[in-house]
Amino acid sequence: MAAVRVVVHGAGSVGCFIGGCWQAAGVPVSFLGRKGFGAEIAEHGLSLSDFAGWKAHLSDVDYRTDASVLADADIIALTVKSGATAEAAQQIADHARDGTLVVSFQNGISNLAVLRRELGGRFKIARGIIQYNVVHLGEGRFHKAVAGALFAEDRPEIRELAAIVADGPAPLKLSDDMTGIAWGKLLINLNNAVNALSGRTLLGEFGERDYRRVVAASQHEGLTLLKRAGIQPAKIAAVSPAVLPYVIGSPNWLFKNVFLRKWKIDEKARSSMNDDIVGGRKTEVDYINGELVALAERLGMDAPINRKVVELIRKAEQGAPALGPAELRREVLGR
Repeated sequence: MAAVRVVVHGAGSVGCFIGGCWQAAGVPVSFLGRKGFGAEIAEHGLSLSDFAGWKAHLSDVDYRTDASVLADADIIALTVKSGATAEAAQQIADHARDGTLVVSFQNGISNLAVLRRELGGRFKIARGIIQYNVVHLGEGRFHKAVAGALFAEDRPEIRELAAIVADGPAPLKLSDDMTGIAWGKLLINLNNAVNALSGRTLLGEFGERDYRRVVAASQHEGLTLLKRAGIQPAKIAAVSPAVLPYVIGSPNWLFKNVFLRKWKIDEKARSSMNDDIVGGRKTEVDYINGELVALAERLGMDAPINRKVVELIRKAEQGAPALGPAELRREVLGR
C-alpha cells in the first residue's frame, strides 16, 4: 500500500505538518512550496509536534520549489491559500499526469469550482477539510495546536492513504457528505477573522465575551442564509451547527468553566488569518466570511455582519491596529 505517492502542493504550515505526519507513517511524500520553507527544512529538517505531546523529526525531506515534482504524484494534496487556487491548478495542468487525484484541503467552498473549471476532465478532484490549525515555530518546526482530523471524500485512492496513516496525528476520515462538512467547517472558521482582528491567541480571544458575541452573530447570520439556500451544514465539532452560536456567545462563567475546558486548544494557537495579518499577507477572508456575503447576494439577501467583518479585515491588511473586545463589538454589531 505504501506505493501511493503524495505531493503536498502549497507546503506551508499546514501542508508541512500533514505531509510530514504522512511521511512519518510510511507514505512517500514530496513537498512543493516556497524557497523560504525549503531552505529552513534543508537546514534543520522537519520537526512535528502536537498539543498532546506527540513529536517526530524527519531529516530526509523532499522539499521542492519546482512544480515538475507534480509529475510524480498519485495524489496531490492541495494546501495553497484559496486565492492561489487558479495558479496552482495551472501548475497541475502543466506538470501532473492525467487522471491524478487532486484533493483540496483548503478553506472555503468555491475552490472546487475553480479546480473543475481549470482542470476540466483531465484530473479527478475531491474535497477535503482540515479541522485544526498549525503553528509555525521556526527552524523547521510545525505544531498542531488544536484537536481535530482531516476529512476527505471517500475515494479508493484516499481510502488506501487513510489505511496507511491510520490513527496518527494526521488521520483521514472519509465522508460522503463533504459539502455539508465544508459548510460546517466554514461556520467554525468564522472565528478566524475575529481572532485576526483581536491580535490575540485563540485562548486570549475566547476569554473575552465581546469577541465571542461577534463570532456568534456571524454564525447566526450564516445559519439563516444556509437555511434559506437549503444547505444543511454537518456537525464536525462537539456541538451541532445550530447550537454552536449559543455556545460561543454564552456568558463567561459558562463558556470558560464548561465548554472551553472540553476543547483542546494549545496556548500557542492562533488562526491562520491572524498569522497572515502579522506577516503582512493577504488573508483568505473572501473564502470564509466572504463566502456568506456571496451566498446572500445569490439569494437576493444581505449579510451585514459578515460583510462588516470582511471590511475590517481589509483595513487590517492595510495596517489598521487590532481592535479591543468592546470596540470590535460596536464596530460590527452597532451596540
